[in-house]
Amino acid sequence: MHRVMITGGAGFIGSATCRHLVSAGVDVLNLDKLTYAGNLASLRPIENAPNYRFARVDICDRGAVTEAFESFQPTRVIHLAAESHVDRSISASGDFIDTNIVGTFVMLEAARRYWSGLPAERGEAFRFLHVSTDEVYGSLGEEGLFTETTPYDPSSPYSASKAAADHLVSAWARTYGFPGLISNCSNNYGPFHFPEKLIPLVILNALHGKPLPVYGKGDNIRDWLFVDDHARALDLIVNRGRIGEKYNVGGRNERRNIDVVRTICAILDRLAPKAEPHASLITFVTDRPGHDQRYAIDAGKLEAELGWRAEETFDTGIEKTVRWYLDNEWWWRPLRDKVYAGERLGLLAPAGA
Repeated sequence: MHRVMITGGAGFIGSATCRHLVSAGVDVLNLDKLTYAGNLASLRPIENAPNYRFARVDICDRGAVTEAFESFQPTRVIHLAAESHVDRSISASGDFIDTNIVGTFVMLEAARRYWSGLPAERGEAFRFLHVSTDEVYGSLGEEGLFTETTPYDPSSPYSASKAAADHLVSAWARTYGFPGLISNCSNNYGPFHFPEKLIPLVILNALHGKPLPVYGKGDNIRDWLFVDDHARALDLIVNRGRIGEKYNVGGRNERRNIDVVRTICAILDRLAPKAEPHASLITFVTDRPGHDQRYAIDAGKLEAELGWRAEETFDTGIEKTVRWYLDNEWWWRPLRDKVYAGERLGLLAPAGA
């Protein structure tokens, strides 16, 4: 049985991946700095499992990362730790450079030293999966899909930092023969999603009767991927993917942002009705700087080579997601009260401010 080190395992995608692997009987070590978006409550279903352990580690801390490799002796690494919110990257880009670029470099060097010291058979079995985003590709027009060969064209400090990290992993694979792989996913959604992102923000603002902010005209298009489908994909890629390759992960669920918001409102009208339709709370606000128009992933390579398929459509997944937030106030209430109350993020500040 493999021993998997997961970085950022207290985050949204990371916690889903931890829950998936631990439930499958895999030994998991979760390294997480526990920034504002890291939440150990998301791991409550597995926190007492004998095959799960947690270490509070900043991936930029070379000593702590090296010690984790030496003590845990992983056969797999799934590197998810990252600053991930585009709006925050606009006003606080330094955090994204440090974690996403420098942190990935530290992880690669620690993993390379560990891997190079393994006996031949264990060294040949070792894999390092870097989890990235479709945002590195920039914006699509009305036609076409992102493929693994789409040129990079990042638009935000967030996507630029992830693009840089992707290039580091590719360079380590080519220069050192390091057994690295990369995955690029579309927008994730589902349970345990920090409420700064569109879908949980809209759900919770609607429940509290607050405005539902929609950037611009709401016509920006995203391809939506249910987080548990993504966790299954990462499990497949790190175990069966080809070394040095990239795999795009997408749900084939393109939706305009305004349609996502209206769908959530319609579900809440049915499950938690109020005097006025929830859609009456929709408020159009000034668009995000550098807002990409459309993302859409071609997951054909992942589907053909590894047999992965998204199990959730957007309609089934969004219904499950809304119901989960209605049923799990214990998880989101402390975040809304103490960490993030739904205020606008990503407003431009003067340079050097």
